[in-house]
Amino acid sequence: MRSIVIIGNGIAGITAAREIRKRSDDRITVISSETDHFFSRTALMYVFMGHMEYHHIKPYEDWFWQKNRIDLVRAQVERVDFETKTLHLTPGPSPSQGEGRRKGKIGSGKGGLPISSMPYDVLVLAVGSKPNFFGWPGQNLRGVQGLYGMPDLERMQADTKDVRQAVVVGGGLIGIELCEMLLSKGIQTTMLVREESYWNSVLPHEESVMIGKHIGEHHVALRVNTELAEIIDDGNGRVGGVRTKAGETIPTQFVGVAVGVSPNIDFLKDTPLETDRGVLVNEYLETNLPNVYAIGDCVQHRNPPKDRKPLEQIWYTGRIMGETLAQTITGTQTAYNPGVFFNSAKFFDIEYQTYGVAPAHLQDHPNLRAFYWQSEAKKLLMRFYFYAETGAVVGMNTFGIRQRQNVWSRWISEERPIAEVMANLTEANFDPEFFRRYEPEIVARFQEQHPEWKIGKVRPAKSWLAGLWG
Repeated sequence: MRSIVIIGNGIAGITAAREIRKRSDDRITVISSETDHFFSRTALMYVFMGHMEYHHIKPYEDWFWQKNRIDLVRAQVERVDFETKTLHLTPGPSPSQGEGRRKGKIGSGKGGLPISSMPYDVLVLAVGSKPNFFGWPGQNLRGVQGLYGMPDLERMQADTKDVRQAVVVGGGLIGIELCEMLLSKGIQTTMLVREESYWNSVLPHEESVMIGKHIGEHHVALRVNTELAEIIDDGNGRVGGVRTKAGETIPTQFVGVAVGVSPNIDFLKDTPLETDRGVLVNEYLETNLPNVYAIGDCVQHRNPPKDRKPLEQIWYTGRIMGETLAQTITGTQTAYNPGVFFNSAKFFDIEYQTYGVAPAHLQDHPNLRAFYWQSEAKKLLMRFYFYAETGAVVGMNTFGIRQRQNVWSRWISEERPIAEVMANLTEANFDPEFFRRYEPEIVARFQEQHPEWKIGKVRPAKSWLAGLWG
């Protein structure tokens, strides 16, 4: 019986543990210094806002782990000796959020003694990411933090009490979540974005402008073309304000940092393990060392799958990596294949989905064309990307109109022509039946702008009710 040790209890590590258990009787140990049990990171904001409690975001009951013979260890991995296949540990912090520590299982060895080392036969690195900080003066003051895991949530809960003003540095999806969390507590919030419009490194101009206006309508002071220079001490070791590179001072008692994340691999550097920005892996998620694998946010692919980036810190890619690696570890070598790229989020009450290749700036992709439609009355927008010569669809963005992932993944992977996609656009609509359908308007606008692509008979909505106003 092998000893399989997984460092990290996020979606990647826990998926690997569950799938390995389905396929083998090997001993499985999961080590985490963050929490006793796996939880949904994407739901942290709802705990802060009071919509959920901690136990609501644990997908599995506490008895699940013992029943499935998955040992949980609450500890910090300080060092990995790859030559002797040994982990050197220190006990993790005390349980929080109502968690109870089980003797002999979490943060302790036999008899409840602190664990100092642990051998392994197979090691899975699922150590996640950490928020980026860029050496700003004052970034270590109390009240300055990112949002990634449970310790961040607990700090934010403690450090936003009696706060009147907050600054969020950076845009993106974490930035907008931080704004929504702070606003829920009645905290006046300013967002600093160095670009000329919100998240325009990812969103095309029209999408960026629409969401930027929406942010302002939700009472966030969005400051574009603004960069952080330093964080000011209030005289008591806590943040009292920020200063921008333009010399402006903005008073604040809390700073949320949302300028991206990077793999949490500092403790793995200066070892035989090959790393760059992340842990380098091949298509089978194997590192350069035998029986050592990496999955999830900490991974950097040597040869990324088609149309994917070397680093992709997304929830579902971690899950797929865990499922894939479990097959390899249990005897069926399987290459990582995440399929067509997709992601989804919410900008307050506007739902956002993106599929395939959807670049912000077409000038960097001369072989692509894009068509976009935007409702004049509502905050609804769709953008379609396709090859100029063949018309094959490669990607899309949608705001406020839900789309079916399986349909778009099929259309993109099969390189369906844009005319065919337009004719069958209702097939992808996932809005409830009583929502108004905009496909006829979208198709008509497309045909006006692109008469060279002849659209055949347009497929109607499945039910006459789907054409009604909601």
